[in-house]
Amino acid sequence: MNIAILKETEKNECRVSVIPDHVSKMTQLGVSVYAESGLGSGVDISDKQYEEAGAKIVSDRVSLLKEADMVIGINKPVIDDIKSLKKGCIYISYLDPYNEKSLIEACAKQGVRALSVEMVPRSTRAQKMDVLSSQASLAGYVMVIIAANKLKKIYPMMVTPSGTISPARVFIIGAGVAGLQAIATAKRLGARVDAFDTRAVVEEEVKSLGGKFLKIDIGETGQTKDGYAKALTPEQLEKQRAGLAKVCANSDIVITTAQIPGKKAPRIITKEMLANMQPGSVVVDMAVASGGNVEGSEVDKEVDIDGVCVIGVGNLPSRVAVHASQMYSANMYNFFSEFWDKEKKELVLDQEDEIVAGCLITDNGAISNDTIKTHYSGKGE
Repeated sequence: MNIAILKETEKNECRVSVIPDHVSKMTQLGVSVYAESGLGSGVDISDKQYEEAGAKIVSDRVSLLKEADMVIGINKPVIDDIKSLKKGCIYISYLDPYNEKSLIEACAKQGVRALSVEMVPRSTRAQKMDVLSSQASLAGYVMVIIAANKLKKIYPMMVTPSGTISPARVFIIGAGVAGLQAIATAKRLGARVDAFDTRAVVEEEVKSLGGKFLKIDIGETGQTKDGYAKALTPEQLEKQRAGLAKVCANSDIVITTAQIPGKKAPRIITKEMLANMQPGSVVVDMAVASGGNVEGSEVDKEVDIDGVCVIGVGNLPSRVAVHASQMYSANMYNFFSEFWDKEKKELVLDQEDEIVAGCLITDNGAISNDTIKTHYSGKGE
């Protein structure tokens, strides 16, 4: 089996999908690994290091794709790359299948078996393959650091000869994986941290990290089977904004992390709410690439709105690309080794397996994933 590891072409992407340590482990399983030249330049990994791990370096991307039995990447591919793949090739990366119908249809037409990493179920068995959680944890850390660099204050309380400096007030909206890591990071830096989530079940996790959980009565809420917060009604969103506005006004930093898989991010912070914040405050919008939680935020830009610095970063994990690559690569190797048949020397993707059923999007020349088929039919939520 020939595995191709692609160099990422997205702007501002420094991560690699497989690091040399995992190349070595893959070759020990009896596969041949081919790496695109310059693959690791964003994390200072040389072609020589990949060669020493057992990979063969290929400079021609098209020939690399044509010969591959499996391709591993991070960002969703361009359709021209898919057209270079042979029938039956396995392609695994982020695919954004809810919003990329043309790409998914191209995979099906080409006979590619496309696996979407963001569709891996959030189950105990699949935890070691959970790319979303591993990358979101890093994103939570990065947001706090970005805000610290922009805020014209320090995080911790400090007793000085000239008086006591009060700790910065940080408000985290959304206490999923990213939000919890943001809470933990801000607390370690000495800030006073408030947090809000529509799921009351996360209150204890917030408190265990030293944060104060904000309660807002917006009626019945809950979470999906995968642990995501359910979408709110327009009426619930309005009640939520009213409850959040006062805390935002008293905060030095606001970090928003609310995202709903396959849907536009909910608008949580309005320009009216920003206008009531203190000049010099900082807002970081994690969901900027999927529509934004903050009105006026822009992808990969800092925007001044009534004296508040609103920061939108589209690819937060790439800011800490070395560790992000290590984690993504481990997730990929864990997926590969889970389904690798040592006797047959092939990757066995049985759709009766819950993990495969969850993330295999196209198979046998058709869209095979029930969730995505339902979504495309217009019958989904």
